[in-house]
Amino acid sequence: MIPRYSRPEMVAIWSPETKFKIWYEIEAHACDAQADLGVIPRENAEAVWKARDVEFDVARIDEIESVTKHDVIAFLTHLAEHIGSEQARFVHQGMTSSDVLDTTLNVQLVRAADILLADMDRVLAALKKRAYEHKDTVRIGRSHGIHAEPTTMGLTFARFYAEMDRGRTRLQAAREEVATGAISGAVGTFANIDPAVEEHVCAKLGLRPEPISTQVIPRDRHAMFFATLGVIASSIENIAIEIRHMQRTEVLEAEEFFSPGQKGSSAMPHKRNPVLTENLTGLARLVRMAVVPAMENVALWHERDISHSSVERGIGPDTTITLDFALNRLAGVIEKLVVYPENMLRNMNKFKGLVMSQRVLLALTQAGVSREDAYRLVQRNAMKVWEQGADFKTELLGDAEVTAALSPAEIEEKFDLGYHTKHVDTIFARVFGENGAH
Repeated sequence: MIPRYSRPEMVAIWSPETKFKIWYEIEAHACDAQADLGVIPRENAEAVWKARDVEFDVARIDEIESVTKHDVIAFLTHLAEHIGSEQARFVHQGMTSSDVLDTTLNVQLVRAADILLADMDRVLAALKKRAYEHKDTVRIGRSHGIHAEPTTMGLTFARFYAEMDRGRTRLQAAREEVATGAISGAVGTFANIDPAVEEHVCAKLGLRPEPISTQVIPRDRHAMFFATLGVIASSIENIAIEIRHMQRTEVLEAEEFFSPGQKGSSAMPHKRNPVLTENLTGLARLVRMAVVPAMENVALWHERDISHSSVERGIGPDTTITLDFALNRLAGVIEKLVVYPENMLRNMNKFKGLVMSQRVLLALTQAGVSREDAYRLVQRNAMKVWEQGADFKTELLGDAEVTAALSPAEIEEKFDLGYHTKHVDTIFARVFGENGAH
């Protein structure tokens, strides 16, 4: 990813220097295990560890690869330049390139997942804080973009919290699923290397041995990982879209923080645009872009081909770096989001009580009016609000058919806002737990 949408900690996971360091650790731990089994001399294994503090020369490895046309062989040649050909002759004993490449990729994905999990914790903390802050801040709920019935801003934040919490649970599971390694040799039969080597290397790297790896680790694991990132990205966009709507001039129920000196438009000085959430919508598309290629990587020829390799060289870093940036941007947006409760009430009252129509409908049916007639009576008065700007309650009170079934006091009671918020605490307890106080 470009530096504009990157954070250093995640970028570092995918640097050539980090990759070659992991390659080295795999080879060194494998040599230790081989020495324990008596397959190679102990002194050769110890010699490999002399390169522990070496900064591998990326340019030199690239130079060797330009001749060998093989990245792992280029690295092994460079390693031998550091520890000597004689000492290095048992390195990679019984292994195949995928043992190194696939195990390294999974180490990187696990490390990336740990950063993303921490990112999600920041988002969840921000959503929970704002949910409790606005638990009782009434706003209009919308269906099809149209005023529906009252809800609260706290419930909006709580809804997004629950969605992101599910995403975190999925990411934790995806991390566990991809946390496997393979040191099983050509076509995965362990013909030239003992399974104990794989167990040793995986234990050192915090992985589990892949039960059966052919010559590659099965890509359904990776498909699940990237699909999970795609779902999280979609949840980011879900929140971003709501904020973008709320910041529309004719709505203005909330807006992104506009910092001193910030400019909204090169042409129109009055503009305050939702640029961060618009950016998040675009970044979500980039993350989801990796999902289908990851799915297509599952189908490989026989025991191995490398059609997946070029895909993963791109989507591994790009997707995790982008999502890391997006989650932190989202957290900042939520933390600083400016909320306008007065505008929420103003918007809700724009159609003069119209949003209480269902309560009146239900009251009429409970008073003995058929549902069809009740709907007709309520809609008849509601349309006057839409078309003439009338007051809904006034129209109901002036409708003889309505007042024949409901007293003025009963009609008046149907316009109590508290009716719509009476179960907010119950919903909060479901989302945050009974003792979920902020």
